[in-house]
Amino acid sequence: MRITCVHQGYELYGSDRSFIESVEAIRAGFPDAQIDVVLPRHGPIEALLHGAASRIVIEPVWVLRRRDLLRLLTRDLLRLPRAILRAFKRMKYSDLVYLNTTVLADYMLAARFRPGRAIIHVHELPQGAVLAILRACIRWSKAEVIFNSQSSRSAFDLPASVISGVIYNGVAGPPRAEPMTYDGSRPLRLLMLGRISRIKGQEVLIEALARLDVAMRPEVRIVGSAFEDPQREAQLATMIQDAGLDKTVSLQPFVADPASLYRWADVVAVPSRLPESLGRVAIEAMAFGRPPVASAIGGLVEVVADGKTGWLVEPGSATALAAALEVLIENPASWASFPEAGRARYDALFSEAVASHAIQARLRTMLESRPGLVRVSTPSDASGRAA
Repeated sequence: MRITCVHQGYELYGSDRSFIESVEAIRAGFPDAQIDVVLPRHGPIEALLHGAASRIVIEPVWVLRRRDLLRLLTRDLLRLPRAILRAFKRMKYSDLVYLNTTVLADYMLAARFRPGRAIIHVHELPQGAVLAILRACIRWSKAEVIFNSQSSRSAFDLPASVISGVIYNGVAGPPRAEPMTYDGSRPLRLLMLGRISRIKGQEVLIEALARLDVAMRPEVRIVGSAFEDPQREAQLATMIQDAGLDKTVSLQPFVADPASLYRWADVVAVPSRLPESLGRVAIEAMAFGRPPVASAIGGLVEVVADGKTGWLVEPGSATALAAALEVLIENPASWASFPEAGRARYDALFSEAVASHAIQARLRTMLESRPGLVRVSTPSDASGRAA
């Protein structure tokens, strides 16, 4: 059995961690398989893949990103035929190809010519022209699809002829939730974790904090980096200083393992401006027993049980976020049950074990639908860049 798993990233943000967990699930379900992982470049993700991957191959992939759309559809369009051919060759020698995202355009286009081999795992919730392009690519591919939430499935609105289903992301968590220690006698500890971008809403959080009475302001850590955009990080630091929050809000760089940050926090902020396909940070927060205060948008409404495991607020509204923070800061007893309830929700819906079993079952069903499946020999790696 030869399985190829393709990912568009190389870091350790949410989509990267989801990919690692999917590869580990595939390894658990197919322990004797040759699993090749294809990445676009070397990066920190490799260290966490070595245990599950038989081989890591570094080679170009043609990735559809919104900010690069004009360039991709003009100058870089000339690279697409070669990319499709490269993807086709790799798919030719694979019994199964797992694509971690819809933005892997070369593999989705090549999948049409290797029917029954590809499955696309949708982890994004695009809008506008990007959504239209990605939907068209999925329909062209004739691949099977896994959506990571009902929200992402509804957004793509694929015809019934496309075989699809929903499997929530399986997220690694600690053995048990951490005890709640906030009782109002000290400043609340508030964590925001994730890539620095307008979509994630760091600016919304800063505006909300500035609206709070000075004596009420929590101790805040905003942790993350802007993907290849240092200017955005500098602008955020300036905004914190201009709002007079530099004594209570710290801006910290991305960390590979956020466990200590979740243990430090009392509450985790997820103030997304645009729809999240699911909301990994909110899930991780509940796994650690840290209630999330999140935007009522996209997949976050499937993650957070409002008033039971966390709070949902109007997206993009600093006023609504400030009001929620004021209530939870002043009345910690009102959410004393949230950590335990959040952990129970995590165990039931979002744990690694639940997702792993679901992914394995889906892949077995897919393979069993091909009774004439033929095992093929392993090709030499034409790129010569296997890690």
